[in-house]
Amino acid sequence: MKEALDFVLSMEFWRMGLRWTLSLLISYWHLLFASTTTPPSRSPAPSSPSRPVCIITGATSGLGAAAAHALSARGFFVVLVGRSSRLLEKTMMEIKRKNESAQLKDFEVDLSSFQSILLFKASLQQWLSDSQMHSSIQLLINNAGILATSSRFTSEGYDQMMATNYLSAFFLSKLLLPFLRNSSIPSRIVNVTSFTHRSVSNIQVDKETVSGKCFSRLKRYPYAHVYEYSKLFLLLFSYELHRQLGLMDISRHVSVLAVDPGVVETNILREVPPCLSSLAGKVLRSLWLLQSPEVGISSILDAAFAPPETSGVYFFGGKGNTVSSSMLSYDAKLAQELWSTSSDLFLESQLAFKETSTSVSNFVS
Repeated sequence: MKEALDFVLSMEFWRMGLRWTLSLLISYWHLLFASTTTPPSRSPAPSSPSRPVCIITGATSGLGAAAAHALSARGFFVVLVGRSSRLLEKTMMEIKRKNESAQLKDFEVDLSSFQSILLFKASLQQWLSDSQMHSSIQLLINNAGILATSSRFTSEGYDQMMATNYLSAFFLSKLLLPFLRNSSIPSRIVNVTSFTHRSVSNIQVDKETVSGKCFSRLKRYPYAHVYEYSKLFLLLFSYELHRQLGLMDISRHVSVLAVDPGVVETNILREVPPCLSSLAGKVLRSLWLLQSPEVGISSILDAAFAPPETSGVYFFGGKGNTVSSSMLSYDAKLAQELWSTSSDLFLESQLAFKETSTSVSNFVS
């Protein structure tokens, strides 16, 4: 009871309750004036020499698991990525029970760890080779995300929420881009973001903020702010990657799309006191705003099956609808600065990994 009271008395709680609700309503307001990108048939996946490969992060529950179910049924060879081998196995069994012909592969990866992401890339490459599959992927869905209500740091010294929600998507996309470019058919990155990005009016994109280290110096962890920042960064990254790919490849062989599923019934609020998360669910359900994961993935599927030339847009509301994100998310200068900062962190993490690997090798020999 004391935990719930402390939670209610915090500014972050009221920011979630008021600012996030307002941000959601703004998204629905934009939906009234939405443009529609008509996706092709959602039956089989595009034809290719073999089944197209789709990688989904955060695939053990919620949106990730629902997307894995849907895309495996539509002809994709689905690679499930998650932190728990037990939950990965459970999700795969559930998919197989509904679709015996589903082709699936799972990888246990801690997406808050750069080292774990690097090892995943190597394992993925080895698996593609061993399976005599073409060394390419056709769809990467960066879905993994958490709402951490306390400050926690990764082994690399990053804020865990920032690392999971944003840096993992940046690092993974950068590492897997050669596989996407190597595809014989147009390939795509889909980044799952959130309407909460609209609550951010100003932000720095220096290393201290992007890594999340600056938040540890505050008296109270600003979890609502950090979540919003991570989702805004994901949008800025999506638009900047879209721009850079367009400059490098006129035919836009690799496209990038951002997706906002709205409010979905997942375990994202697992760190919120149960009585409060239950109350929030009841309120949202009474307002017809809370969706099941099976309904919530409609925007993800819209993005996955949108025409190949579709890129750099923000899907929301299902039925192929795209809306405008916040004005700040279209700040090209801010996006370029974020790209530069994120790239520096990527290189630093690479160097740290190499140094650690060298030290271990020397110790063993």
